[in-house]
Amino acid sequence: MMMSEPRSPGVPPAVHPDTLSSTVEMDPVEYTLRKRLPRKLPKRRNDVYVNMKTDFRAQLARCQKLLEGGGHREICVHGLGLAINRAINIALQLQASSQGALQLATNTSTVELVDDLEPEDPDETGEPMTRTRNNSAIHIKVFYPDPQ
Repeated sequence: MMMSEPRSPGVPPAVHPDTLSSTVEMDPVEYTLRKRLPRKLPKRRNDVYVNMKTDFRAQLARCQKLLEGGGHREICVHGLGLAINRAINIALQLQASSQGALQLATNTSTVELVDDLEPEDPDETGEPMTRTRNNSAIHIKVFYPDPQ
């Protein structure tokens, strides 16, 4: 069995050239990070936006209520960032509790988020800044298939 050779310790990691020119030196102690809310998809009655603050069972019960008592044949479960795992778990729990009657169709996307960096000391010369970052998102359609 051959072992691969370790990387050379003197070789720096690859850096994208655009990141070097746009890097701004700032002291994180001097700025307060304010995360803006993400842009939401259109809110329909059968859309469920999953987050990490609301109790899992409450979110699962809301989805079950929409499918069973709400008269919807499909719902769309959305999760962003850390809530992706929770969105997947909710969809799988719904499918398992229906004894396989429900089907899932999953799409992933990348969402651009904007953060505001505000100076902590208003007397300082620091100006408020914004920065953008990307975050992963998942959209799971949970539906009853059309009868054949």
